[in-house]
Amino acid sequence: MTTEHTTSRRPRVICHMMTSTDGRIVVDRWPVSDEGRRQYEQVHAGYDPDAWICGRVTMEPFAGGLRAEDEVARQHSGGPREDFRAPGEFDSFAFAIDASGRLAWESSDIDGDHVVAVLSERVSDAYLAFLRERGVSYILAGARDVDLPRALERIGAEYGIRTLMLEGGGRINGGFLRDGLIDEVSLLIAPVADGRVGTPALFDDEGEVTPRRLHLESVERRADDFVWLRYRVDSADAPTS
Repeated sequence: MTTEHTTSRRPRVICHMMTSTDGRIVVDRWPVSDEGRRQYEQVHAGYDPDAWICGRVTMEPFAGGLRAEDEVARQHSGGPREDFRAPGEFDSFAFAIDASGRLAWESSDIDGDHVVAVLSERVSDAYLAFLRERGVSYILAGARDVDLPRALERIGAEYGIRTLMLEGGGRINGGFLRDGLIDEVSLLIAPVADGRVGTPALFDDEGEVTPRRLHLESVERRADDFVWLRYRVDSADAPTS
């Protein structure tokens, strides 16, 4: 199956991130102004997206807590189960990639965005029941780990998402890049040299990595010496699976 955007129902994916000049993405202690930090949300809003998506670590503060290890260890061993969409009308969505079901959601809403958990099939029936009780929707895609191409197809087909902002950590971003699922990179570079060893970078992938060529679309200087770069990722450059 090809993952090219033109032959699938998946959304257009924009990887939108703030980085230091050396590509680090953990922004605490960065010496920048509040106006500089606001550039990130301003650029995000300018895309007028339908939804955004992050991994478990990024989503943990929004969820409110983590499940106990013994609960996470209880895994499903039966057949496939149906996705769940909570009742109600929703205008925007926050998708949380959480393969093992670690997030203990206290609410089904993040600043007006309805929460949808993206899970692997190994999560237990008890966890799915917990999500339904909380009013959190979920998508099941992949046996042990989340199958990103399949998940994006479901996000497009079941939720009608056409523009999706990828704002994850380095490993989630790296997985999307590896699978050829990013259409555009929106990079807001802060006037900061981080230098902290071991700090996550924009793209981190522990698997077999093929460096990708990006095509510069625009450069814009913004408040507090931030620079906004936009890169196109050609579908012709994407790997197939």
